[in-house]
Amino acid sequence: MPQHHGKRFKALTASYDRRRLFSTPEAVALVKKNANAKFNETVEAHVRLGVDPKKSDQSVRGTVLLPHGTGRTVRVIAFAKGDNAKAAQEEGADIVGDQDLIDRVKGGFTEFDVAVATPDMMAQVGKELGRILAQKMPNPKAGTVTPNIAGAIRDIKAGKVEFRLDKTGIIHTIVGKANFEENHLIENVTTLLDAIVRAKPSASKGTYLRSVTLASTMGPGVKVDPNRLKAAT
Repeated sequence: MPQHHGKRFKALTASYDRRRLFSTPEAVALVKKNANAKFNETVEAHVRLGVDPKKSDQSVRGTVLLPHGTGRTVRVIAFAKGDNAKAAQEEGADIVGDQDLIDRVKGGFTEFDVAVATPDMMAQVGKELGRILAQKMPNPKAGTVTPNIAGAIRDIKAGKVEFRLDKTGIIHTIVGKANFEENHLIENVTTLLDAIVRAKPSASKGTYLRSVTLASTMGPGVKVDPNRLKAAT
């Protein structure tokens, strides 16, 4: 079905050339200017990569700690016991538990953004919550399965985000809030793109960064010129 936009959105799209490729500072300035909804909009990055998502040796996934955070309050649950549970609580995990937390999630509890676990809990968590947690399942590649659970929670709370390729070959993630200072958003975007470039699979051939688009929650997309990115060199 075609997507219908209101007068506000159409006015925003008419205020600049949507076909033009902007530098990162220019794009950030435009996104901030266009984020005029009645709430503090999230700024998103959508990165199309020159890889085949159907091939396992071309998958792209990783994490990056944004230098200025995401602007979001992240709710973290931790599957841990003993000293690890105590460490998770001290580091600010919202809920900590072992079998009791597994049972709570099995019972329908979903009010969390990220789940972390210690390695000794993963057999239990995987067996009982594999289908329920799905993409929220703790994963070593995402740094959410680790013996240093306190460090994982600290990074997540500080602005660590996960990026992964979807079925269409695009990475969608957040890079901050519209009320961030421009230079902070620029640094977050650059840090994300650096991490994506470093995660380039060796099997990828040709142009890797096909397109980069920044947008706020309610605003139109602004295209960034991949050839003008410091991260792309």
